[in-house]
Amino acid sequence: MNTFMNNKSWTVQGKYVVITGATSGIGLAAARELAIRGANLGIVARDEAKANEVAAQIKAMTGGRTTVDVFLADMASQQSIRQAAADILAVCPRVDVLINNAGAMFVSRKLTDDGVEMTWAVNHLAPFLLTTLLLDRLKESGHARVITTASHSHKMAGKGIHFDDLHAERLYRFPQKSLGGPTIRYAETKLANILFTSELARRLQGTGVTAHCFDPGLVATNFNSNNKGWSVRMTMAVMKLFSRSPEKGAETMVWLADTEEISGQNGGYYTDMKLTKPSVPAESIEAAKRLWEISEEQTRFPKAD
Repeated sequence: MNTFMNNKSWTVQGKYVVITGATSGIGLAAARELAIRGANLGIVARDEAKANEVAAQIKAMTGGRTTVDVFLADMASQQSIRQAAADILAVCPRVDVLINNAGAMFVSRKLTDDGVEMTWAVNHLAPFLLTTLLLDRLKESGHARVITTASHSHKMAGKGIHFDDLHAERLYRFPQKSLGGPTIRYAETKLANILFTSELARRLQGTGVTAHCFDPGLVATNFNSNNKGWSVRMTMAVMKLFSRSPEKGAETMVWLADTEEISGQNGGYYTDMKLTKPSVPAESIEAAKRLWEISEEQTRFPKAD
């Protein structure tokens, strides 16, 4: 984890927060709480009707005091993400907090229109691309924060990211009934979230912008509802018996956006509002740098001079 000195006090009140995956689960719980704390919101969502409904609910909840903008994006489509970023830049003169929260796991191997395996595209490349596209605006906003939803499940990727199998052709050869391949793939993307945060923090040193990620814990949400099959339904039903509420899962996300306690920290991984040591592969500086370079290639993003 990197550190830097910042004596400026911090609160999310009056700040503009862009958040993906805010129409359900911990994202919705966080959006509501952030609005209560005085933040203005930019919700990035795929379903326009659902996003508008959430926006209306939050505005009503705060008595109309909160600005809630809706930006449309399919997180599996790089073209869609680029358009959403352009819309955000056109509407928002400042972005103080960017929360990369949207995520998914696909039981069957699928490729996006960009030719990228779907879980990797949504969970890693989407936040990488959106963050990179908004980075200049974040820097212009002064002391800004990038927060990414990772997971304790990153520890299941014990051998690190299979850089020689980026399209997960080998991983998805596991027996589907075991969910082994898809689960490991998901774990790789959560590991990628931590490595991305680490490398982003390194690149942001001296800019006033910091990067943080966190584990929300096992949360009872509609996550994985995009998949079908009795084994998936059974697994999710059992998991929900031991899950925490979306509001509890969102606590660390909200805390990272609002607290002054992390003003001197950068690149950390948090659990239950405490700085936590991730797995050994998640601390690899070499893997973080390699991941960044590969992500640039996969998103066709021009490298900095």
